[in-house]
Amino acid sequence: MTSFHTLMRDVRACTLCAAHLPLGPRPVLQAHPAARILIAGQAPGRKVHASGVPFDDASGDRLRDWMGVTREVFYDPQQVAILPMGFCYPGTGPSGDLPPRPECAPAWREKLLQQLRQVQLTLVIGQYAQAWHLPGAGSSVTEVVGAWRQHWPRVVPLPHPSPRNNVWLRRHPWFEAELLPRLRERVAGVLAGEA
Repeated sequence: MTSFHTLMRDVRACTLCAAHLPLGPRPVLQAHPAARILIAGQAPGRKVHASGVPFDDASGDRLRDWMGVTREVFYDPQQVAILPMGFCYPGTGPSGDLPPRPECAPAWREKLLQQLRQVQLTLVIGQYAQAWHLPGAGSSVTEVVGAWRQHWPRVVPLPHPSPRNNVWLRRHPWFEAELLPRLRERVAGVLAGEA
């Protein structure tokens, strides 16, 4: 555990891309070597930057609903690890938040993933996380999520749970009808210790 705690301390003290962050560095993540579920997201938004709590917004409410878990389970690092592709709020662009800073994942991701040896289920949210965790799986989020059965049961690609994706959800009713019931069953099974 010492090396894990040292790594987490180093990540939380990171200033690698400070010059590019409009609100300065504030790495937001959650991890523990005992975690059985990994959420690979994008980057914190402004509200999450302010609170320092991952998915502490409407996206988090929807994601917890998709998973069928309470806030208590979701925020228990011994059950759920949350590692966005960029740990700090990258700022806002013309159509929403900017992409995760490119320096973050190469600097920290593999080191952290090596510590998470109990993970049985990885939720890969959005295009940047899908490009890293599922390279070559598709050219769009719709294509990758549509092929979710190819990665089942260890990896489940998801669209971002942001309210900005309400139109996407309406256009793809199969997501809620087919994928989400299976996801909830899988999450419950992993948390219950089923193989």
